[in-house]
Amino acid sequence: MMINKLSAIVSLVGESVKMSGDEVFYLDGQTPPSESAIDAEVIRLQAEYDSNEYQRSRATEYPTWQDQLDDIFHNGIDGWKATIQVTKDKYPKG
Repeated sequence: MMINKLSAIVSLVGESVKMSGDEVFYLDGQTPPSESAIDAEVIRLQAEYDSNEYQRSRATEYPTWQDQLDDIFHNGIDGWKATIQVTKDKYPKG
């Protein structure tokens, strides 16, 4: 996913903004951030998103919480940890 200008502006001033084409409308009288502040926020948000790739990848592979509870019931905490560790090893933290 690529972080866009609107996401950066919302991060900087809050959600009371609208965008139509290239024009941004500030609905609650916020002070518009500078272009350099917006550009820097796009870079920061993109880096944050990219650094959390492992979390998104893990989430799609973890068993449902119901299956995890069943695993704990049948195999204990150590058995459950072994099951989960396979996914953690496949997608390590950055």
